[in-house]
Amino acid sequence: MTTGTPRLLRLRPDDAVAVSLDPLAEGTPVTETVAARAPVPAGHKVALTAVATGGAVTKYGQVIGYATEDIVPGDHVHLHNLAFADTTEAPTALGTGIAPAAQEPETFQGIVRADGRVATRNYLGIITSVNCSATVAKLIADQVRSSGMLAAHPSVDGIVAITHGSGCGLASDGEGLALLRRTLSGYADHPNFGGLVVLGLGCEVNQVSELDLPAHTPVVGMTIQEAGGTAAAVRAGVRAVAELVERLDVERTPVPASELVLGLKCGGSDGYSGITANPALGIAADLLIAQGGTAILCETPEIYGAEHLLAARADDPAVAEALLARIAWWRDYTARHGGSLDNNPSPGNKDGGITTILEKSLGAVAKSGTTPLRAVRQFAEPTGTRGLIFMDTPGYDPVSVTGMVAGGANVVCFTTGRGSVYGCKPVPSLKLATNTPVYERMTEDMDLNCGSVADGAVTLADMGRRIFELILATASGRSTASEQFGFGDEEFAPWQLGAVM
Repeated sequence: MTTGTPRLLRLRPDDAVAVSLDPLAEGTPVTETVAARAPVPAGHKVALTAVATGGAVTKYGQVIGYATEDIVPGDHVHLHNLAFADTTEAPTALGTGIAPAAQEPETFQGIVRADGRVATRNYLGIITSVNCSATVAKLIADQVRSSGMLAAHPSVDGIVAITHGSGCGLASDGEGLALLRRTLSGYADHPNFGGLVVLGLGCEVNQVSELDLPAHTPVVGMTIQEAGGTAAAVRAGVRAVAELVERLDVERTPVPASELVLGLKCGGSDGYSGITANPALGIAADLLIAQGGTAILCETPEIYGAEHLLAARADDPAVAEALLARIAWWRDYTARHGGSLDNNPSPGNKDGGITTILEKSLGAVAKSGTTPLRAVRQFAEPTGTRGLIFMDTPGYDPVSVTGMVAGGANVVCFTTGRGSVYGCKPVPSLKLATNTPVYERMTEDMDLNCGSVADGAVTLADMGRRIFELILATASGRSTASEQFGFGDEEFAPWQLGAVM
Protein backbone atom coordinates (compact mmCIF):
# COMPACT_ATOMS: atom_id res chain seq x y z
CA MET A 1 0.00 0.00 0.00
CA THR A 2 1.36 3.42 -0.97
CA THR A 3 0.43 6.26 1.36
CA GLY A 4 0.88 10.00 1.70
CA THR A 5 3.27 12.62 0.45
CA PRO A 6 6.12 11.78 0.67
CA ARG A 7 5.24 8.35 -0.72
CA LEU A 8 5.71 5.35 1.55
CA LEU A 9 5.17 1.74 0.49
CA ARG A 10 4.13 -0.66 3.25
CA LEU A 11 4.19 -4.05 1.54
CA ARG A 12 2.08 -5.88 4.16
CA PRO A 13 -0.31 -4.28 6.67
CA ASP A 14 1.61 -5.61 9.66
CA ASP A 15 5.15 -4.84 8.40
CA ALA A 16 7.31 -2.97 10.89
CA VAL A 17 8.82 -0.84 8.12
CA ALA A 18 7.83 0.89 4.92
CA VAL A 19 9.99 1.73 1.92
CA SER A 20 10.27 5.44 1.28
CA LEU A 21 9.92 6.10 -2.45
CA ASP A 22 11.19 9.65 -1.91
CA PRO A 23 14.14 10.93 0.14
CA LEU A 24 13.02 12.05 3.60
CA ALA A 25 14.57 14.93 5.49
CA GLU A 26 14.66 14.78 9.27
CA GLY A 27 11.30 15.95 10.60
CA THR A 28 9.34 15.05 7.46
CA PRO A 29 5.91 13.64 8.44
CA VAL A 30 5.59 9.98 7.46
CA THR A 31 2.16 9.41 9.03
CA GLU A 32 -0.28 11.65 10.84
CA THR A 33 1.52 11.01 14.12
CA VAL A 34 5.08 10.06 13.06
CA ALA A 35 7.91 12.12 11.58
CA ALA A 36 11.28 10.95 10.25
CA ARG A 37 13.81 11.08 13.09
CA ALA A 38 16.76 11.14 10.65
CA PRO A 39 17.30 11.53 6.91
CA VAL A 40 16.07 8.48 4.95
CA PRO A 41 17.34 8.03 1.36
CA ALA A 42 14.90 6.96 -1.35
CA GLY A 43 14.53 3.18 -1.45
CA HIS A 44 15.45 2.82 2.23
CA LYS A 45 13.29 1.71 5.15
CA VAL A 46 11.56 3.85 7.76
CA ALA A 47 10.07 2.36 10.93
CA LEU A 48 6.31 2.55 11.35
CA THR A 49 6.10 0.54 14.56
CA ALA A 50 8.36 0.19 17.59
CA VAL A 51 10.70 -2.81 17.78
CA ALA A 52 12.64 -3.54 20.97
CA THR A 53 16.27 -4.59 20.92
CA GLY A 54 16.43 -8.21 19.72
CA GLY A 55 12.96 -8.04 18.20
CA ALA A 56 12.14 -9.17 14.69
CA VAL A 57 11.79 -6.55 11.96
CA THR A 58 9.35 -7.50 9.20
CA LYS A 59 9.01 -6.55 5.53
CA TYR A 60 7.09 -8.49 2.85
CA GLY A 61 5.32 -10.05 5.85
CA GLN A 62 8.58 -11.91 6.66
CA VAL A 63 11.47 -11.41 9.07
CA ILE A 64 14.36 -9.51 7.46
CA GLY A 65 16.52 -9.24 10.60
CA TYR A 66 16.61 -8.30 14.25
CA ALA A 67 16.91 -4.93 15.95
CA THR A 68 20.36 -4.27 17.44
CA GLU A 69 18.94 -1.35 19.43
CA ASP A 70 15.49 -0.07 20.23
CA ILE A 71 13.75 1.13 17.06
CA VAL A 72 11.01 3.72 17.35
CA PRO A 73 8.58 4.92 14.68
CA GLY A 74 10.25 7.36 12.31
CA ASP A 75 13.71 5.78 12.59
CA HIS A 76 15.77 5.05 9.50
CA VAL A 77 16.12 1.25 9.62
CA HIS A 78 19.40 0.05 8.15
CA LEU A 79 22.86 -1.24 9.03
CA HIS A 80 23.14 0.79 12.25
CA ASN A 81 20.12 -0.81 13.92
CA LEU A 82 19.25 -3.99 11.99
CA ALA A 83 21.27 -7.21 11.77
CA PHE A 84 21.06 -10.66 10.27
CA ALA A 85 20.47 -13.84 12.25
CA ASP A 86 20.52 -17.32 10.76
CA THR A 87 17.24 -18.86 9.77
CA THR A 88 16.28 -22.49 9.30
CA GLU A 89 12.67 -22.12 8.27
CA ALA A 90 11.04 -24.99 6.42
CA PRO A 91 7.83 -24.79 4.40
CA THR A 92 4.72 -25.36 6.48
CA ALA A 93 2.90 -26.86 3.51
CA LEU A 94 3.55 -27.80 -0.10
CA GLY A 95 1.61 -27.14 -3.26
CA THR A 96 1.14 -23.39 -2.77
CA GLY A 97 2.22 -22.64 -6.34
CA ILE A 98 -0.58 -21.34 -8.55
CA ALA A 99 -1.14 -23.26 -11.78
CA PRO A 100 -1.22 -20.71 -14.61
CA ALA A 101 -4.50 -20.11 -16.40
CA ALA A 102 -4.63 -21.11 -20.05
CA GLN A 103 -3.67 -18.30 -22.43
CA GLU A 104 -4.16 -17.65 -26.13
CA PRO A 105 -1.05 -19.08 -27.85
CA GLU A 106 1.59 -16.49 -28.72
CA THR A 107 4.58 -16.77 -31.04
CA PHE A 108 7.94 -15.23 -31.80
CA GLN A 109 10.17 -15.28 -34.86
CA GLY A 110 12.64 -18.01 -34.01
CA ILE A 111 15.31 -20.03 -35.78
CA VAL A 112 14.39 -23.70 -36.12
CA ARG A 113 17.45 -25.96 -36.27
CA ALA A 114 17.59 -29.18 -38.28
CA ASP A 115 16.85 -31.26 -35.18
CA GLY A 116 13.78 -29.17 -34.31
CA ARG A 117 15.30 -27.12 -31.49
CA VAL A 118 14.65 -23.38 -31.54
CA ALA A 119 17.26 -20.63 -31.33
CA THR A 120 16.87 -16.93 -30.60
CA ARG A 121 20.26 -16.01 -32.13
CA ASN A 122 22.52 -17.47 -34.83
CA TYR A 123 26.15 -17.39 -33.70
CA LEU A 124 29.42 -18.99 -34.68
CA GLY A 125 31.33 -20.11 -31.60
CA ILE A 126 34.94 -20.88 -30.78
CA ILE A 127 34.87 -22.88 -27.56
CA THR A 128 38.15 -23.38 -25.71
CA SER A 129 38.91 -26.46 -23.66
CA VAL A 130 41.61 -24.70 -21.65
CA ASN A 131 42.87 -21.21 -20.83
CA CYS A 132 46.00 -21.95 -22.88
CA SER A 133 43.94 -21.74 -26.09
CA ALA A 134 42.09 -18.54 -25.15
CA THR A 135 44.37 -16.12 -26.98
CA VAL A 136 44.35 -18.15 -30.19
CA ALA A 137 40.55 -18.35 -30.04
CA LYS A 138 40.32 -14.57 -29.73
CA LEU A 139 42.78 -14.10 -32.59
CA ILE A 140 40.65 -16.32 -34.82
CA ALA A 141 37.49 -14.40 -33.91
CA ASP A 142 39.21 -11.05 -34.49
CA GLN A 143 40.50 -12.10 -37.91
CA VAL A 144 37.08 -13.38 -38.94
CA ARG A 145 35.47 -10.08 -37.95
CA SER A 146 38.09 -7.95 -39.70
CA SER A 147 38.01 -10.11 -42.86
CA GLY A 148 34.44 -9.08 -43.62
CA MET A 149 33.38 -12.65 -44.40
CA LEU A 150 30.33 -12.37 -42.12
CA ALA A 151 28.94 -9.43 -44.12
CA ALA A 152 27.80 -11.84 -46.83
CA HIS A 153 25.72 -13.71 -44.24
CA PRO A 154 23.38 -11.18 -42.60
CA SER A 155 21.46 -13.87 -40.73
CA VAL A 156 24.63 -14.70 -38.73
CA ASP A 157 24.66 -12.61 -35.55
CA GLY A 158 28.42 -12.80 -35.13
CA ILE A 159 31.27 -14.89 -33.82
CA VAL A 160 32.25 -15.24 -30.18
CA ALA A 161 35.27 -16.83 -28.51
CA ILE A 162 34.14 -18.68 -25.37
CA THR A 163 37.26 -18.47 -23.20
CA HIS A 164 37.89 -19.14 -19.52
CA GLY A 165 40.63 -19.44 -16.92
CA SER A 166 40.65 -23.18 -16.29
CA GLY A 167 40.92 -26.55 -18.05
CA CYS A 168 44.19 -27.73 -16.56
CA GLY A 169 45.74 -27.95 -13.11
CA LEU A 170 42.67 -29.92 -12.05
CA ALA A 171 42.18 -33.45 -10.82
CA SER A 172 41.32 -35.60 -13.83
CA ASP A 173 38.39 -37.19 -12.02
CA GLY A 174 37.34 -34.37 -9.71
CA GLU A 175 34.25 -32.23 -9.24
CA GLY A 176 35.92 -29.17 -10.75
CA LEU A 177 36.68 -30.83 -14.08
CA ALA A 178 33.24 -32.46 -14.27
CA LEU A 179 31.59 -29.09 -13.69
CA LEU A 180 33.72 -27.36 -16.34
CA ARG A 181 32.99 -30.07 -18.90
CA ARG A 182 29.27 -29.92 -18.20
CA THR A 183 29.32 -26.15 -18.68
CA LEU A 184 31.34 -26.23 -21.90
CA SER A 185 29.23 -29.08 -23.27
CA GLY A 186 26.07 -27.14 -22.45
CA TYR A 187 27.33 -24.16 -24.44
CA ALA A 188 28.41 -26.37 -27.33
CA ASP A 189 24.93 -27.92 -27.42
CA HIS A 190 23.12 -24.56 -27.26
CA PRO A 191 20.84 -24.01 -30.26
CA ASN A 192 22.03 -20.38 -30.53
CA PHE A 193 25.31 -21.75 -31.93
CA GLY A 194 24.87 -22.71 -35.56
CA GLY A 195 28.49 -23.84 -35.96
CA LEU A 196 31.49 -24.40 -33.68
CA VAL A 197 35.24 -24.61 -33.60
CA VAL A 198 36.37 -26.37 -30.43
CA LEU A 199 39.97 -25.44 -29.67
CA GLY A 200 42.45 -26.96 -27.25
CA LEU A 201 46.18 -26.71 -26.66
CA GLY A 202 46.69 -30.47 -26.82
CA CYS A 203 48.23 -31.55 -23.53
CA GLU A 204 45.63 -30.22 -21.07
CA VAL A 205 43.62 -32.21 -18.54
CA ASN A 206 40.37 -31.14 -20.21
CA GLN A 207 40.85 -32.84 -23.56
CA VAL A 208 38.64 -31.76 -26.48
CA SER A 209 37.83 -35.41 -27.10
CA GLU A 210 36.29 -35.69 -23.61
CA LEU A 211 33.71 -32.95 -24.16
CA ASP A 212 30.14 -33.96 -24.97
CA LEU A 213 29.91 -32.26 -28.36
CA PRO A 214 26.63 -32.16 -30.27
CA ALA A 215 25.99 -34.41 -33.24
CA HIS A 216 23.42 -32.01 -34.72
CA THR A 217 25.66 -28.90 -34.93
CA PRO A 218 28.57 -28.59 -37.38
CA VAL A 219 31.71 -28.86 -35.22
CA VAL A 220 35.42 -28.65 -36.08
CA GLY A 221 37.77 -29.83 -33.33
CA MET A 222 41.46 -28.91 -33.30
CA THR A 223 44.46 -28.29 -31.03
CA ILE A 224 47.21 -25.73 -31.29
CA GLN A 225 49.94 -28.35 -30.95
CA GLU A 226 48.57 -30.53 -33.74
CA ALA A 227 48.04 -27.50 -35.98
CA GLY A 228 51.71 -26.52 -35.69
CA GLY A 229 51.59 -23.60 -33.26
CA THR A 230 49.83 -20.29 -32.81
CA ALA A 231 50.00 -18.84 -36.33
CA ALA A 232 49.14 -22.15 -37.97
CA ALA A 233 46.23 -22.69 -35.57
CA VAL A 234 44.86 -19.21 -36.31
CA ARG A 235 45.02 -19.86 -40.05
CA ALA A 236 43.36 -23.24 -39.64
CA GLY A 237 40.69 -21.76 -37.39
CA VAL A 238 39.84 -18.99 -39.86
CA ARG A 239 39.59 -21.56 -42.67
CA ALA A 240 37.28 -23.70 -40.53
CA VAL A 241 35.03 -20.74 -39.77
CA ALA A 242 34.91 -19.80 -43.47
CA GLU A 243 33.61 -23.29 -44.25
CA LEU A 244 31.13 -23.30 -41.36
CA VAL A 245 29.63 -19.91 -42.13
CA GLU A 246 28.44 -21.13 -45.52
CA ARG A 247 26.12 -23.50 -43.65
CA LEU A 248 24.67 -20.90 -41.27
CA ASP A 249 22.29 -18.94 -43.47
CA VAL A 250 18.85 -19.22 -41.86
CA GLU A 251 15.43 -17.59 -41.91
CA ARG A 252 13.32 -16.80 -38.89
CA THR A 253 9.86 -18.36 -38.78
CA PRO A 254 6.94 -18.15 -36.32
CA VAL A 255 7.35 -20.58 -33.43
CA PRO A 256 5.36 -21.01 -30.18
CA ALA A 257 6.38 -18.98 -27.13
CA SER A 258 6.62 -22.35 -25.36
CA GLU A 259 10.05 -22.75 -26.99
CA LEU A 260 11.50 -20.00 -24.81
CA VAL A 261 13.66 -20.76 -21.78
CA LEU A 262 13.96 -17.56 -19.73
CA GLY A 263 16.86 -16.98 -17.35
CA LEU A 264 15.85 -14.80 -14.37
CA LYS A 265 18.63 -12.65 -12.92
CA CYS A 266 19.07 -9.64 -10.63
CA GLY A 267 22.30 -7.74 -10.04
CA GLY A 268 23.16 -4.44 -8.47
CA SER A 269 19.91 -4.74 -6.51
CA ASP A 270 18.44 -1.93 -4.43
CA GLY A 271 15.45 -1.16 -2.26
CA TYR A 272 13.24 -0.90 -5.34
CA SER A 273 14.17 -4.30 -6.79
CA GLY A 274 11.68 -6.28 -4.73
CA ILE A 275 8.81 -3.87 -5.40
CA THR A 276 9.17 -2.99 -9.11
CA ALA A 277 11.33 -4.94 -11.56
CA ASN A 278 11.51 -8.27 -9.74
CA PRO A 279 7.77 -8.80 -9.18
CA ALA A 280 7.06 -7.46 -12.69
CA LEU A 281 9.53 -9.99 -14.09
CA GLY A 282 7.76 -12.64 -12.01
CA ILE A 283 4.51 -11.74 -13.77
CA ALA A 284 6.28 -12.08 -17.14
CA ALA A 285 7.63 -15.48 -16.06
CA ASP A 286 4.10 -16.58 -15.14
CA LEU A 287 2.86 -15.45 -18.58
CA LEU A 288 5.60 -17.43 -20.30
CA ILE A 289 4.94 -20.55 -18.23
CA ALA A 290 1.23 -20.21 -19.05
CA GLN A 291 2.31 -20.51 -22.70
CA GLY A 292 4.08 -23.78 -21.89
CA GLY A 293 7.51 -22.15 -21.63
CA THR A 294 10.25 -22.42 -19.01
CA ALA A 295 11.79 -20.00 -16.53
CA ILE A 296 14.98 -20.61 -14.55
CA LEU A 297 15.53 -18.99 -11.15
CA CYS A 298 19.14 -19.14 -9.95
CA GLU A 299 21.48 -17.73 -7.26
CA THR A 300 21.12 -20.02 -4.25
CA PRO A 301 22.77 -17.54 -1.84
CA GLU A 302 20.10 -15.04 -2.88
CA ILE A 303 17.09 -17.18 -2.05
CA TYR A 304 18.48 -17.84 1.43
CA GLY A 305 15.89 -16.69 3.94
CA ALA A 306 13.11 -17.09 1.39
CA GLU A 307 13.74 -20.72 0.51
CA HIS A 308 10.76 -21.89 2.58
CA LEU A 309 8.44 -19.78 0.42
CA LEU A 310 9.91 -21.17 -2.79
CA ALA A 311 9.99 -24.76 -1.52
CA ALA A 312 6.32 -24.50 -0.52
CA ARG A 313 5.46 -24.00 -4.18
CA ALA A 314 6.69 -27.50 -5.04
CA ASP A 315 3.99 -30.11 -5.54
CA ASP A 316 6.55 -32.91 -5.16
CA PRO A 317 8.18 -33.26 -1.72
CA ALA A 318 11.39 -34.47 -3.40
CA VAL A 319 11.69 -31.11 -5.21
CA ALA A 320 11.27 -29.19 -1.95
CA GLU A 321 13.84 -31.42 -0.25
CA ALA A 322 16.30 -30.92 -3.11
CA LEU A 323 16.01 -27.15 -2.75
CA LEU A 324 16.56 -27.22 1.00
CA ALA A 325 19.52 -29.56 0.50
CA ARG A 326 21.22 -26.95 -1.69
CA ILE A 327 20.72 -24.32 1.03
CA ALA A 328 22.34 -26.71 3.53
CA TRP A 329 25.26 -27.23 1.13
CA TRP A 330 25.79 -23.47 0.87
CA ARG A 331 25.71 -23.03 4.63
CA ASP A 332 28.48 -25.61 4.93
CA TYR A 333 30.39 -24.24 1.92
CA THR A 334 30.50 -20.68 3.22
CA ALA A 335 31.35 -21.81 6.75
CA ARG A 336 34.29 -23.91 5.49
CA HIS A 337 35.68 -20.82 3.80
CA GLY A 338 35.20 -18.60 6.84
CA GLY A 339 32.22 -16.73 5.41
CA SER A 340 28.53 -16.26 6.00
CA LEU A 341 25.61 -16.12 3.64
CA ASP A 342 24.92 -12.67 5.06
CA ASN A 343 28.17 -11.49 3.46
CA ASN A 344 26.18 -11.45 0.20
CA PRO A 345 24.67 -7.95 0.10
CA SER A 346 27.30 -5.84 -1.66
CA PRO A 347 28.22 -2.26 -0.75
CA GLY A 348 26.06 -1.13 -3.67
CA ASN A 349 23.12 -3.20 -2.42
CA LYS A 350 23.44 -1.58 1.00
CA ASP A 351 23.72 1.93 -0.42
CA GLY A 352 20.52 1.18 -2.33
CA GLY A 353 18.61 0.28 0.84
CA ILE A 354 19.08 -3.49 1.27
CA THR A 355 20.32 -4.33 4.77
CA THR A 356 20.45 -8.13 5.12
CA ILE A 357 20.53 -11.19 2.88
CA LEU A 358 17.08 -12.10 4.20
CA GLU A 359 15.67 -8.85 2.83
CA LYS A 360 17.57 -9.25 -0.45
CA SER A 361 16.34 -12.81 -0.94
CA LEU A 362 12.69 -11.98 -0.34
CA GLY A 363 12.91 -9.43 -3.12
CA ALA A 364 14.95 -11.71 -5.39
CA VAL A 365 12.49 -14.61 -5.21
CA ALA A 366 9.79 -12.30 -6.58
CA LYS A 367 11.38 -12.83 -10.02
CA SER A 368 10.04 -16.38 -10.01
CA GLY A 369 6.37 -15.39 -10.07
CA THR A 370 3.75 -17.63 -8.49
CA THR A 371 3.66 -20.92 -10.44
CA PRO A 372 4.64 -24.32 -9.01
CA LEU A 373 8.33 -25.19 -8.66
CA ARG A 374 8.86 -28.15 -10.98
CA ALA A 375 12.52 -29.13 -10.53
CA VAL A 376 15.87 -28.31 -8.92
CA ARG A 377 18.96 -28.60 -11.11
CA GLN A 378 22.68 -28.54 -10.47
CA PHE A 379 24.81 -25.85 -12.10
CA ALA A 380 24.71 -26.06 -15.93
CA GLU A 381 22.39 -29.08 -15.98
CA PRO A 382 19.73 -29.14 -18.72
CA THR A 383 16.34 -27.98 -17.49
CA GLY A 384 14.76 -31.30 -18.51
CA THR A 385 11.20 -30.11 -17.94
CA ARG A 386 8.99 -27.11 -18.56
CA GLY A 387 7.68 -24.64 -16.01
CA LEU A 388 9.61 -23.02 -13.17
CA ILE A 389 13.06 -24.53 -12.56
CA PHE A 390 15.56 -23.64 -9.85
CA MET A 391 19.26 -23.92 -10.72
CA ASP A 392 21.94 -24.01 -8.02
CA THR A 393 24.41 -21.23 -8.81
CA PRO A 394 26.45 -18.62 -6.95
CA GLY A 395 25.08 -15.10 -6.83
CA TYR A 396 27.95 -13.65 -8.87
CA ASP A 397 26.33 -12.37 -12.06
CA PRO A 398 28.53 -13.82 -14.84
CA VAL A 399 28.76 -17.23 -13.15
CA SER A 400 25.04 -17.57 -12.50
CA VAL A 401 24.06 -16.57 -16.04
CA THR A 402 26.73 -18.90 -17.48
CA GLY A 403 25.07 -21.77 -15.62
CA MET A 404 21.60 -20.91 -16.92
CA VAL A 405 22.78 -20.56 -20.53
CA ALA A 406 24.61 -23.90 -20.29
CA GLY A 407 21.33 -25.35 -19.00
CA GLY A 408 19.42 -24.07 -22.03
CA ALA A 409 18.28 -20.49 -21.37
CA ASN A 410 17.80 -18.77 -24.74
CA VAL A 411 16.90 -15.32 -23.38
CA VAL A 412 17.84 -13.61 -20.09
CA CYS A 413 16.16 -10.82 -18.13
CA PHE A 414 18.49 -8.98 -15.75
CA THR A 415 17.00 -6.54 -13.24
CA THR A 416 19.26 -3.87 -11.75
CA GLY A 417 18.81 -0.98 -9.34
CA ARG A 418 22.37 0.30 -9.17
CA GLY A 419 23.11 0.07 -12.89
CA SER A 420 24.76 -3.25 -13.83
CA VAL A 421 26.25 -3.42 -17.32
CA TYR A 422 26.15 -6.95 -18.62
CA GLY A 423 25.63 -8.97 -21.78
CA CYS A 424 25.84 -12.64 -22.57
CA LYS A 425 26.71 -14.15 -25.94
CA PRO A 426 25.23 -16.21 -27.53
CA VAL A 427 22.05 -15.33 -25.60
CA PRO A 428 20.41 -11.88 -25.52
CA SER A 429 20.19 -10.27 -22.08
CA LEU A 430 17.55 -7.62 -21.34
CA LYS A 431 18.38 -5.02 -18.69
CA LEU A 432 15.41 -3.93 -16.55
CA ALA A 433 15.94 -0.84 -14.37
CA THR A 434 14.24 -0.93 -10.97
CA ASN A 435 14.02 2.84 -10.54
CA THR A 436 13.65 5.86 -12.81
CA PRO A 437 16.81 7.73 -11.71
CA VAL A 438 19.11 4.83 -12.70
CA TYR A 439 17.21 4.45 -15.98
CA GLU A 440 17.60 8.13 -16.78
CA ARG A 441 21.27 8.14 -15.76
CA MET A 442 22.13 4.98 -17.76
CA THR A 443 19.46 4.95 -20.47
CA GLU A 444 21.77 3.55 -23.14
CA ASP A 445 22.46 0.46 -20.98
CA MET A 446 18.83 -0.21 -20.06
CA ASP A 447 16.07 -1.86 -22.09
CA LEU A 448 13.07 -0.98 -19.91
CA ASN A 449 12.28 1.33 -16.99
CA CYS A 450 10.40 -0.66 -14.36
CA GLY A 451 10.75 2.35 -12.07
CA SER A 452 7.52 3.56 -13.68
CA VAL A 453 5.76 1.22 -11.23
CA ALA A 454 7.13 3.13 -8.23
CA ASP A 455 6.33 6.41 -9.99
CA GLY A 456 2.68 5.35 -10.17
CA ALA A 457 2.58 5.55 -13.96
CA VAL A 458 2.20 1.81 -14.63
CA THR A 459 0.72 -1.09 -12.69
CA LEU A 460 2.78 -4.17 -11.90
CA ALA A 461 0.50 -6.25 -14.11
CA ASP A 462 0.98 -3.90 -17.05
CA MET A 463 4.75 -3.81 -16.54
CA GLY A 464 4.85 -7.60 -16.43
CA ARG A 465 3.02 -7.72 -19.74
CA ARG A 466 5.46 -5.17 -21.21
CA ILE A 467 8.39 -7.35 -20.15
CA PHE A 468 6.79 -10.43 -21.68
CA GLU A 469 6.22 -8.64 -24.98
CA LEU A 470 9.80 -7.35 -24.91
CA ILE A 471 11.02 -10.92 -24.38
CA LEU A 472 9.10 -12.05 -27.47
CA ALA A 473 10.48 -9.17 -29.53
CA THR A 474 14.03 -9.86 -28.34
CA ALA A 475 13.71 -13.56 -29.08
CA SER A 476 12.55 -12.51 -32.56
CA GLY A 477 15.81 -10.67 -33.21
CA ARG A 478 15.40 -7.21 -31.64
CA SER A 479 18.82 -6.11 -30.36
CA THR A 480 19.24 -5.48 -26.64
CA ALA A 481 21.23 -2.56 -25.27
CA SER A 482 24.07 -4.86 -24.27
CA GLU A 483 24.16 -6.40 -27.75
CA GLN A 484 24.47 -2.97 -29.31
CA PHE A 485 27.51 -2.31 -27.13
CA GLY A 486 29.01 -5.72 -27.95
CA PHE A 487 28.89 -7.17 -24.43
CA GLY A 488 29.25 -10.93 -24.12
CA ASP A 489 32.78 -11.77 -25.26
CA GLU A 490 34.22 -11.61 -21.73
CA GLU A 491 31.26 -12.72 -19.64
CA PHE A 492 31.55 -16.52 -19.91
CA ALA A 493 32.47 -17.54 -16.33
CA PRO A 494 32.20 -21.21 -15.31
CA TRP A 495 31.84 -21.91 -11.59
CA GLN A 496 35.23 -23.16 -10.43
CA LEU A 497 35.17 -25.79 -7.70
CA GLY A 498 37.82 -28.15 -6.39
CA ALA A 499 41.55 -27.86 -5.91
CA VAL A 500 43.70 -26.01 -8.45
CA MET A 501 47.05 -27.79 -8.61
